[in-house]
Amino acid sequence: MRLTELPTGAHATVVDVRAPSALSDAATLERLGELGFIPGEPVQLLQRGPGGREPLAVVVGETMFALRWLEADCIEVTPV
Repeated sequence: MRLTELPTGAHATVVDVRAPSALSDAATLERLGELGFIPGEPVQLLQRGPGGREPLAVVVGETMFALRWLEADCIEVTPV
């Protein structure tokens, strides 16, 4: 499942980071990896923006980030 599909408050583990569409470029994927979104890392979706969309407040490891929908949709997770 994609990080964008994870219920608010849920915990998961990163499985993969890949572009779901041509709108995501290599720079976006590289940036996500540099932020710590790598396979095996724990994540939690803390909160969604207005209307349940963006930004998404996400904790990876021990750090909180605000991700755009396009970025979060690149992150494949498995719920724990």
